Amino acid sequence: MIALRSLVFVAWLYLSLALFAVGLSPALILPHRFALGVVKAWARFVLFGLRWIAGVRVEFRGLEHRPTGRALVACKHQGMLDIIIPFVVLDDPCIITKKELMILPFFGWFAWKTKMISVDRSAASKALRDMVKQARDRVAEGRQIWIFPEGTRAPVGSVPDYKPGVAALYRDIGSPCWPVATNAGVHWPAHGFRRYPGTVVYEFLPPIEADLKRAVFMAELERRIETASNALLT
Repeated sequence: MIALRSLVFVAWLYLSLALFAVGLSPALILPHRFALGVVKAWARFVLFGLRWIAGVRVEFRGLEHRPTGRALVACKHQGMLDIIIPFVVLDDPCIITKKELMILPFFGWFAWKTKMISVDRSAASKALRDMVKQARDRVAEGRQIWIFPEGTRAPVGSVPDYKPGVAALYRDIGSPCWPVATNAGVHWPAHGFRRYPGTVVYEFLPPIEADLKRAVFMAELERRIETASNALLT
C-alpha cells in the first residue's frame, strides 16, 4: 500500500509542477511577487497531496523564531521536501540551489524569475564568490536566504559534513543565522520514491548571533541543527 500511495503522490507532484508552471506561466512576465505567488500556491498544493495521498503531515515548530525581512536561514537537508517548505513558511525565500536545476523545464523557469541563487559546484572558489555576491543582492531586497549547510541531501543518520559556504554568507551578510532542524528524511527519504506515513517536523531554532568567529559559528550551527534534528527522530 505504501508503494502504491507513493507512486500516486509522485505522479501528483510532477503533474502539478507542470500544470502550475504551464497554466500560470503568464506570471513569468509579471513582477516578482506574482511568480512567487505561483510557487507558494504550488508548494501548498504539494503538501495537500502529501497529506491526503501519502499520509505525511507537515508540522512547524518554533515559529516564534521564524525570521522576517533580510535573514540567513540554515536548514538540515534530508530530501526534496526541504526545497518546497520555505515557500510555505517564509515571506520571500531565496533558495541556494545547484546550477543544474535552473535549466530544468518548469522548475527552472520560476527559479530564474524569482531569482533563486544558483551555484556551479564544479567551479570551487569562483562558485563561492558568485554565491556570496548573489546572496548580498537578494538580502538587499529584504529576502530570506535559505541554505543547506551540508550542500546536498544526506540520508538520516549519516555523518554530517558542513561546508564553508554558510560561513561565508554569515560573515558577508553580517546578520544572525536561523538554524532549522528536521526529520523529513524519515518520511520523504533522500533517495527512492517511497513516502512513509507520519509527521514531518520543521523546527526553527533561536538565531545564532552575528559576528562570531568562523570556527565558533560553524561548531555552534552544527551542534544546534544536529542535536535538534536527532531529537526529532525519537
